[in-house]
Amino acid sequence: MKSLPSISMHFLIFLFFFLHPIPTLGSTVYDTSPTDYIRTSCSATLYPDLCYTSLSGYANPVQQDPARLARIAIGVSLSKVRHMASYVSNLTRETAYGADPQASAALHDCFSNMDDAVDEIHGSLRQMRRLVAPGSESFRFQMWNVQTWMSAALTDEETCTDGFEDVTEGPLKTEVYERAVEVKKLTSNALALVNSYAEK
Repeated sequence: MKSLPSISMHFLIFLFFFLHPIPTLGSTVYDTSPTDYIRTSCSATLYPDLCYTSLSGYANPVQQDPARLARIAIGVSLSKVRHMASYVSNLTRETAYGADPQASAALHDCFSNMDDAVDEIHGSLRQMRRLVAPGSESFRFQMWNVQTWMSAALTDEETCTDGFEDVTEGPLKTEVYERAVEVKKLTSNALALVNSYAEK
């Protein structure tokens, strides 16, 4: 059997290394897709599955930018809490007459809490859009503001759910409570992603 000419063998070796480059210390060995990046980032949250499903649709604009991911997570949380505030407001008007006094009081308090959370999360998002370069004292102060407002929003949302503990079991309590819990989870996830970015 004839051996390949040396020029052909050299060419084959060249092709092998061209098509299968050896990673160097300066190269990105663990390159991941944007959706994988979101999944990995969501592992730092308390509700990683919800985090991934709520944010994976934003993979293209996020790419692998932790600031953008945190900002989008805050935006998703803001959208959800706005809908929740509107929903509770409508329920409050519908149950104004003849409702269980405890349920009526819980709804009023929940609306007030959710309305406050809207303002706090909106303040966080506005601050995230104005961030200066990371590492500076101003940056740390801005991130502290974001973390403080998101924490306050989460507390308000928890106060809403706490207010339904003594309300008689029924469809109204179940629906409001479940919706409020989902809002809390999204805000908690957004805060976790903010904290991760601030630490980095």
